Amino acid sequence: MGVTLEAAMFVCAVLLGLGVLASKASSLLGVPAMLLFMAVGMLAGSDGPGGIYFDNAAWAQSLGVVALAFILFAGGMDTEWAQVQGVVRPALALSTFGVAFTALLTAAFVQFAFGLGWLEGLLLGSIIASTDAAAVFGILRARSVRLNARLRALLELESGSNDPMAIFLTIGLVGVLTAGAASVGDLVMPFLVQMPVGALVGYAVGRGGVLAMRRLRLDFEALYHVLSIVIVLLSFSGAALAGGNGFLAVYVAGIAYGNGDFHQRKGLRRFHDGIAWLMQIAMFLTLGLLVFPHQLPGVAVQGVLIALFLMFVARPVAVGLTLLPFRFGARESALVGWFGLRGAVPIVLGTYPLLAGLPRAQELFNVVFFVVLLSSLAQGTTLAWLARKLKLDS
Repeated sequence: MGVTLEAAMFVCAVLLGLGVLASKASSLLGVPAMLLFMAVGMLAGSDGPGGIYFDNAAWAQSLGVVALAFILFAGGMDTEWAQVQGVVRPALALSTFGVAFTALLTAAFVQFAFGLGWLEGLLLGSIIASTDAAAVFGILRARSVRLNARLRALLELESGSNDPMAIFLTIGLVGVLTAGAASVGDLVMPFLVQMPVGALVGYAVGRGGVLAMRRLRLDFEALYHVLSIVIVLLSFSGAALAGGNGFLAVYVAGIAYGNGDFHQRKGLRRFHDGIAWLMQIAMFLTLGLLVFPHQLPGVAVQGVLIALFLMFVARPVAVGLTLLPFRFGARESALVGWFGLRGAVPIVLGTYPLLAGLPRAQELFNVVFFVVLLSSLAQGTTLAWLARKLKLDS
């Protein structure tokens, strides 16, 4: 017997309500909200008291992509260009070279420690290489974290712009592993096209949205909110259809749109903040449902070692090397290195090997989930303390 619409609506209401309560609990407990959202999803799943069986990786991936688009757009809208323009070069270096260095170092460790093939190790490294925009934005907006303006701007811009590199590497490597050998040029050339096309489409759509807001006189105020959603969907899909990167496009569109001059801007920022929270809760709940906790102990050793290497070696070394030319001090580089929270993006990317049918894809997904849990718990709960210890809080 199928689930009725009313029952499905009731379950959704309960889970979203628990998500809202979890966000409040995260402030009291000092842990990232996404951890509690995923915990609610895991408890509601087939291994928990909720008993909801969910293993549709394709549906979870699609939801994750849409949710990330709205989260990145909201993050872009909240990014003040006047504050971040001074850190554009180091942030873009971190979001490209920093991600690549992290992936390479992790791949070398995985190959040495666990005997995984080089391409498989590089795939795992790419999946977990980027920081999570939703997690970083949430931490930076928490009352307990007060960084100086330069560091805050760097972290916001990096977290909002480094997902495309990880996504590009992951999709490219999945293609290589499923279709056979490919040259370095076959991987590099699409990147050189996707990034500028994504940025240009995003900027064009964002600026077009500003012009539309200035010139259109709609009869109902709520229609401006609908038009704003159109801008999100158009920037992402338009870039993807043009051969660009939709995630970069939607973040750039958010910056261009949020820094425009139109009278509805303040209200629309609050509107997109609300959508971003809804998307975060829905996405993390769904990803929690997708995990079978009884499978996690089987990857505990690998997960712990990879997470420790990522937190204490790969990310700090990659950040230190990348920021060398930009005159950041050792304390600043150390904090940026520790600000490498992993979240929804690695878990969503972990669904690509599953859907491609790669060998050991389920094991890979479980390792990624384990790494995300440990990274978020260890780093998310100590960032404010470390900022105070390094005397970088404001």
